[in-house]
Amino acid sequence: MSETNPAAAAEVVAPHRYTAAMAADIEARWQDFWDAEGTYEAPNPSGDLAGDPELAARPKKFIMDMFPYPSGAGLHVGHPLGYIATDVFARFQRMTGHNVLHTLGFDAFGLPAEQYAVQTGTHPRVSTEANIENMKVQLRALGLGHDKRRSFATIDPEYYKWTQWIFLQIFNSWYDDEADKARPIAELIAQFESGERAVPGHTRAWPELTATERADVLSEFRLAYASDAPVNWCPGLGTVLANEEVTADGRSERGNFPVFKAKLRQWNMRITAYADRLLSDLEELDWPEAIKLQQRNWIGRSEGARVDFPVDGENITVFTTRPDTLFGATYMVLAPEHPLVDKFTPATWPEGTHDVWTGSHATPGEAVAAYRAQAGTKSDVERQAEAKDKTGVFTGAFATNPVNGDRIPVFIADYVLMGYGTGAIMAVPAGDQRDFDFARAFELPITCIVEPTDGRGTDTSTWENAFGSYDAKIINSSNEDISLDGLPVAEAKARITEWLARKGIGEGTVNFRLRDWLFSRQRYWGEPFPIVYDEDGVAHSLPESMLPLELPEVEDYSPRTFDPDDANTSPETPLSRNEDWVNVTLDLGDGRGPRKYRRETNTMPNWAGSCWYELRYLDPHNDQKLVDPAIEQYWMGPRAGMPHGGVDLYVGGAEHAVLHLLYARFWSKVLFDLGHISSPEPFHKLFNQGMIQAYVYRDSRGFPVPAAEVEELGGEYFYQGEKVSRLLGKMGKSLKNAVTPDEICEEYGADTLRLYEMAMGPLDVSRPWDTRAVVGQYRLLQRLWRNVVDETTGEVTVVDTEPDEETLRALHKAIDGVRQDLQGLRFNTAIAKITELNNQLTKAGGAVPRSVAESLVLLIAPLAPHVAEELWRKLGRIDTVVHQDFPVADPAYVVDESVTCVVQIKGKVKARLEVPPTISDAELEKVALADEKVVAALDGAGIRKVIVRAPKLVNIVPA
Repeated sequence: MSETNPAAAAEVVAPHRYTAAMAADIEARWQDFWDAEGTYEAPNPSGDLAGDPELAARPKKFIMDMFPYPSGAGLHVGHPLGYIATDVFARFQRMTGHNVLHTLGFDAFGLPAEQYAVQTGTHPRVSTEANIENMKVQLRALGLGHDKRRSFATIDPEYYKWTQWIFLQIFNSWYDDEADKARPIAELIAQFESGERAVPGHTRAWPELTATERADVLSEFRLAYASDAPVNWCPGLGTVLANEEVTADGRSERGNFPVFKAKLRQWNMRITAYADRLLSDLEELDWPEAIKLQQRNWIGRSEGARVDFPVDGENITVFTTRPDTLFGATYMVLAPEHPLVDKFTPATWPEGTHDVWTGSHATPGEAVAAYRAQAGTKSDVERQAEAKDKTGVFTGAFATNPVNGDRIPVFIADYVLMGYGTGAIMAVPAGDQRDFDFARAFELPITCIVEPTDGRGTDTSTWENAFGSYDAKIINSSNEDISLDGLPVAEAKARITEWLARKGIGEGTVNFRLRDWLFSRQRYWGEPFPIVYDEDGVAHSLPESMLPLELPEVEDYSPRTFDPDDANTSPETPLSRNEDWVNVTLDLGDGRGPRKYRRETNTMPNWAGSCWYELRYLDPHNDQKLVDPAIEQYWMGPRAGMPHGGVDLYVGGAEHAVLHLLYARFWSKVLFDLGHISSPEPFHKLFNQGMIQAYVYRDSRGFPVPAAEVEELGGEYFYQGEKVSRLLGKMGKSLKNAVTPDEICEEYGADTLRLYEMAMGPLDVSRPWDTRAVVGQYRLLQRLWRNVVDETTGEVTVVDTEPDEETLRALHKAIDGVRQDLQGLRFNTAIAKITELNNQLTKAGGAVPRSVAESLVLLIAPLAPHVAEELWRKLGRIDTVVHQDFPVADPAYVVDESVTCVVQIKGKVKARLEVPPTISDAELEKVALADEKVVAALDGAGIRKVIVRAPKLVNIVPA
């Protein structure tokens, strides 16, 4: 006898059952319908809204996902988690009366496409556009309600024309500290020309300066500027990297290559000018506190004092948060890269120089050069690590401590960085452990200036470690002009800061950890800079009429790469090899006529295009302006509860806390200052979704094996007969555990996938993928279908009768709960409530009242839109479910008719009473004391006290 396939038999018996095949048909039809009807097209105020008062009266809601990168591997089921979540929320907002803008573009510049081009010779645009098309197909299959008219890719010339335009706005701006905002550079030039502002570094007037001198002066003010400065050089990638792209162990975030410090001329963004505003404006944003904290720490604001230490006719300026400890500064340390080192390093060692200070080097110059070479092989993180052995060399110079006149030696050491403060520190070894260790290693004096409170005494020769405290009193800190002795720290800081300012050797100041943003990359696949250089090397901006400056063709897409461990190399860019593109004759419209220029051959970083893409979604086809002001004001302008404006909801990963999010905030503030937009912040509400994880199986070599082919036997796991290990981790092609949405859609349908991903757990929590569990949501949809449609005949089974009171209560409780859950992004609990209602209808048996069925369909519509549309149509409704009103609960049915009240005697439950939810304390006490179980439990005993918490608790204390 042959086996019978139960599934096949079921298909014969129930030809109208909701199956994967039916789901595929339903989903394809409704996706075509939505596209044809423009169902998700959001009207702008200058267009459709102007002629539709009812639509214009709707509140707006701008909902965004973080830009996806179109990978050649396509999507796995972890990628759409955030996209489905925003789609559910956007659908709910449409159904609650909002004009919703929800769309998706592609962040398409970057290393992956370029690396693929290097390997295959395929132009990055070809592979990237193919990846985009594949991703669009996958996303469409999920039923995402995007306004497709607004989609774009950052590689579209009509898009990056405006990325280049924004760069030029930043380049042609400066930060006016008095006005606390950016202003056009032309206004600064006018101040120099009129003499209103003195020209820094020059005794001659502005008209007397050469073009090169003027350019150098302006470069010190411009918000985008090129400079020779220490940068993160990654030979393995052939490019420099921003601080944020270097991992904690000093390697490249992409590729895991070593990163070194090198001095190169690169473009920078003066993001530090906005440090205070970036910090203070965080307070008004509805962001996760963890992300705010990361940004606060990265910006790193600290208050202290600037102090000048004289040395050989120069001043070494330090920033210290503890100027009250100046009397304890017994030596100085400069970063090896500090520019003053070369100026005051003598030709020979001073007489009496300690051998431990010099090492084996014959001269200070030799010692400094050798140490610089050694330090250049370490990352910033390695240099700041708390290593046991402190290294450094004496420069041969001595500085003067300005508070006591002591002659103190000047060292260079790798634990001091040019990227923080001034690149120089005053070392107070009694109060700082790193300085203490260095002083011990180099036999330097240690002066106690804070009275120890731990009993160790003031003889530092007996100390085993430093003592630092904000609660102790200052000692050994006085001269003929000032005494700090006996003062608490806060008072001592204020007094010494005032004294420094009065003497002209320092002042109170604020310092930030944040460094300017390194904006150059030595790559091909990025936005070209709209900058050219004249024969004197002066940078000129291209006029707007020459934008976009498109990428030229090149024969070799790769930057020159090097031995990853060799720091002594320098970049060579792909664009520099196209001589016809690099060397050009142009008329820039500045009155000088056609002249020869050389183009900038670096490209912008991959972050550039994502710094402003929210604005392009608003007005994607505008070729005259960055964005129409009325449109920007409508969608993103400040309003009640959103004082800085921005996107209403932005969903994405937490990994971009100090990269994309910080950069985008900076660009928005510049554009706001210059009057181009009304919103100084890009994203008002930020939500970080969790990660969908999957088990990774590895063989004895540690290599991943295909997860789908692993067998479980007796609690152990085997691949082709070999035992393998299992660990929960990321999902990805390289880990051989990726599950594609295509697979799940084929087996169950897109609505099932959407429900499963939303039901797995709270949206902001990571969760493991389990393909076997997907069937649970599939069965929910099948039960929903059966509650409306007869599986045998295909006829609608609902009846036009009023539901009974029990059904009404279940329905309205579900409506109330689902509505709150969807508003709060608690999609898993919303699905649980829908499931509970659906199951209750199933268990009740009989036909479902039409009003209940319609409400149930509307409840699930944001989560499973395809099946909702189909059932809505079967219920006789001809309009799309997308724009229906979301059900509203009747409060009368949400409140329970009765609640259970627990009656306790001596803390033990003696009775449970069913009482009205509105019962008063007095009425409840009377009912409880009259209950026969309570009377029996008291057994005639008197009552000392009755505690009532209506309607749920009565606690009786016998006498």
